Amino acid sequence: MENNSNKTSRRGFIKSAATAAAAFMIVPRHVLGGNGFTAPSDKLQVAGIGVGGKGFSDINAFHDSGKADLAFLCDVDDRRAAGALKRYPKAKYYKDYREMLDKEHKRIEAVSVSTPDHQHAIQALAAMQLGKHVYVQKPLTHDVWEARALTHAAKKYRVVTQMGNQGASNDGPRFVREWYEAGLIGDVHTVYCWTDRPVWPSGIAWPTGKAEIPKELDWDLWLGTAPHKEYVDKLVPFNWRGWWDYGTGALGDMGCHLLEVPFSTLGLTYVQDVQATVGSVYVDEFKRGYFPESCPPSSHATLTFPKTPRTNGPVTLHWMDGGIQPARPDELGPNEIFGDGGNGILLVGTKGKILADTYGQNARLLPTSRKEQVVQKYARVQGQEGGHYAQWVEACQAGYGKKEVSSPFEIAGPLTEALLMANLAIRGADLRIDGKYPGRNLKLLWDNDNMRVTNFDNVNQYVKRNYRQGWEMKYNF
Repeated sequence: MENNSNKTSRRGFIKSAATAAAAFMIVPRHVLGGNGFTAPSDKLQVAGIGVGGKGFSDINAFHDSGKADLAFLCDVDDRRAAGALKRYPKAKYYKDYREMLDKEHKRIEAVSVSTPDHQHAIQALAAMQLGKHVYVQKPLTHDVWEARALTHAAKKYRVVTQMGNQGASNDGPRFVREWYEAGLIGDVHTVYCWTDRPVWPSGIAWPTGKAEIPKELDWDLWLGTAPHKEYVDKLVPFNWRGWWDYGTGALGDMGCHLLEVPFSTLGLTYVQDVQATVGSVYVDEFKRGYFPESCPPSSHATLTFPKTPRTNGPVTLHWMDGGIQPARPDELGPNEIFGDGGNGILLVGTKGKILADTYGQNARLLPTSRKEQVVQKYARVQGQEGGHYAQWVEACQAGYGKKEVSSPFEIAGPLTEALLMANLAIRGADLRIDGKYPGRNLKLLWDNDNMRVTNFDNVNQYVKRNYRQGWEMKYNF
């Protein structure tokens, strides 16, 4: 929650700004500059939290829209921030996002969060509580409770939100929805989504030995909400994805990209029940390794969604990772690629099927010889996945509720919850208690209102994790 000093200072700032506006009026520079001219003062003032790797490409996309300035940069690792600091030399740089928001909140209009999964929610919520629009990389959050909190907070604080599943702005998902609503494949009852992830070490023991913390990295700030552990090599900047304390596994990496098509097409929301099986790692003959801190090397989760206004009954969604794929549909030719080779989306209806690749690209009816045209119902996003960023910038400039975005938290929140529910089942199936695995072969029943599994209490500890002292995320619905 925001502190009183911040609230007081913002009230004073708003009061002073209102008094100044009453005294005189400034003609915006875009009026003097003509059409197509965006004055520096009219650009969205963006702060980036996590500006290396994907964060760097995110902030570059905001800047390249021509309608945003990268005014503030924040990263716990100077090595990762080097490229951004070179490209945006006028931006003020911080290592601690809390210090940046505390000191600069009057000058920040919007915040981009592109940090490891375990930090998404606490950083996004801090910005939202200051009235800042937020763009948050996928998955939206690390835990189910966090996703519900951010979904609620977006409405409470009336800020423009967007999740970084840029494929939601592609034409493909819109084609799929138009085909479905035209009745070309009948009623969809089953969906398959699959990925070749993980492409990082999984199903392994936590490294032993001691490593030296790089001088450019603030390890304590990187850990943030996660339990304290000694620094180990090769965790930063990418392999954290395979550890439950920080990442959300293959589902977290690719789920928001692949589940978006069935969610937007079928109007799916919250899960009714979920079950999972996971790949095993054996360390000796008939000796299964137990690595509870690490995500499994492969998994298959089955989620049931209740009937929606766009379906005739419940929908069963299968998630597969680690190279596991569903059986090839009969309508697909023997030499035709299934999905994009490593990832795919298959919607099975009573009258036909639709196949698509990552980000909903290359959507096609099966058999692929079907070339049926339907009336376009949904506006396309200029630039498609590249336009996902400019779309959010323009919506922020327009103000809350004035302009549509492809993946606002009202959609991204339930979508993220669904994949995190699948992770509950995956973790439950791999949970060993007294030498046994009581969560295997169970169907977890979900009480959506109370956010808890009703028939296997051991997994409820993962619905909302325990935060490290001093890094607690607090939110009242």
